Amino acid sequence: MLHTPRSRRGMVTSPHHLASEAGARVLRDGGNAIEAVVAMAAALSVVYPHMTSIGGDGFWIVKTAGDDPIGIDACGAAGAEVTDRLYEEHGHAAVPLRGPLAANTMAGALSGWDHTLRISAGIGGRLPLSRLLEDAIWHAENGFAVTTSQADLTVGKHGELAGAPGFAKTFLRDGTPPGEGDLMRLPALAETLRRIGTHGPEDFYRGELARDVAFDLEAVGAPLGSRDLQEHRSSAVPLLSSTLSGGARLFNMPPPTQGLASLMILSLFDRLGISRADGFEHIHGLVEATKQAFLVRDRVIGDPGLSGRVEHWLSAAELDRLAERIDRRRALDWPAKPSGGDTVWMGAIDSSGTAVSYIQSIFFEFGSGCVLPHTGIVWQNRGASFALGGYGPRSLAPGRKPFHTLNPSMALLPDGGTMVYGTMGGEGQPQTQAALFSRHALFGQGLQEAITAPRWLLGKTWGEESVTLKIEDRFEPSVVSALRDAGHQVEIVAPFSPMMGHAGAVKRRSDGTFEGATDPRSDGAAIGF
Repeated sequence: MLHTPRSRRGMVTSPHHLASEAGARVLRDGGNAIEAVVAMAAALSVVYPHMTSIGGDGFWIVKTAGDDPIGIDACGAAGAEVTDRLYEEHGHAAVPLRGPLAANTMAGALSGWDHTLRISAGIGGRLPLSRLLEDAIWHAENGFAVTTSQADLTVGKHGELAGAPGFAKTFLRDGTPPGEGDLMRLPALAETLRRIGTHGPEDFYRGELARDVAFDLEAVGAPLGSRDLQEHRSSAVPLLSSTLSGGARLFNMPPPTQGLASLMILSLFDRLGISRADGFEHIHGLVEATKQAFLVRDRVIGDPGLSGRVEHWLSAAELDRLAERIDRRRALDWPAKPSGGDTVWMGAIDSSGTAVSYIQSIFFEFGSGCVLPHTGIVWQNRGASFALGGYGPRSLAPGRKPFHTLNPSMALLPDGGTMVYGTMGGEGQPQTQAALFSRHALFGQGLQEAITAPRWLLGKTWGEESVTLKIEDRFEPSVVSALRDAGHQVEIVAPFSPMMGHAGAVKRRSDGTFEGATDPRSDGAAIGF
């Protein structure tokens, strides 16, 4: 039996142990869950630079004691000069995945930090931002050990990243990718974080730091500037929700995220009446529910202003109709082309009951690859998901938000408990959420067991083009054979494959105790006190 860490006063989890330690230190110093997550997000931007950055976007679900969860959209929009014509003039038929023209949307993550810290102040949060950023600044100045995933991805993506402005100077050593365990320092980023700690996140958008960021963006050739920084705002948004037959209430983000798909998968699976984990019925049922949810997602999700009222798809009548399309014995043909991504999820719950599910992303590994020369910020390439020359919810225009695979999750359990959970992994995010939640909340597996157990992925992640059903090589052979016999195009991948994402979860039980779990596929830790 795998051990699930437990504690009495609070719990954090993230995909890097140094970031989790930063969050746990905040809780020990009297901080709340929001403050702990900001500390973790900052630390991850340093010690996991291939996965996240303050030059990316973020989405929050925050629940304070006695209140329903709320959502914070900290996603940046396409710049004022970002149009189809821009790419036509440069000879592009699609938004490039790397380089300056991929850095076409504003970075919203810091606006989300600012927004949630104002919520924190309203519930008694008292730690200054300079304190929350201490660990991140220390690691950036004094150095951190390069992880296996950073080393491997730097090698694997070297060809497409080496030419991006600032990348080689920042993340290579004499033109060579670092090895696992090599010491890396990010002094420019350390100074930027120190300035944010002193002057606040608002300085990034409308202060002296904003002027430096705008100068840097122009220097690397990105189509963003002062106007885009000044006009950006985060926003509180109504969450999507669904209630399962057992009474669990699930919450996720609205467009531009794929939160709708995450809720649909579990709601459709709930209608199949499956009672046992990890057999053919469990995996086949979730995969077929995923297909139905993704077919809807790819038609309707994009910029919030173009996506319509997606709550319709969570109505009982619509879910019943889609559930009837699921063949319990045969796989639906799956020719769809999904999207990849690079992301970190983190969560925390404190002794007052404040619970946070947060996801922050730069889209692909190292985002656009562009590193701003004076501020040391890696800029995202989330705008690569825009479609040129179209009219649907993912069409490009100034001020529109790109489609996001990001979606943090929260559940209010029928026994009075609260659970926050999530993962990175592009297409795999809603699938892993469904595997984790169903194993633990529906079928009774321990939290750590549910995350460590073998996983599957329909589609691609991390830029891979294959759309097969990938199965980790730890399932019973009879289950794999049954999936193949049902018509699934099964591809066996290595155990604990990083393509399956970096999941985590924190749960506050109805008796006030905490449980946490982290993914052995990551470098993370769940830490309680």
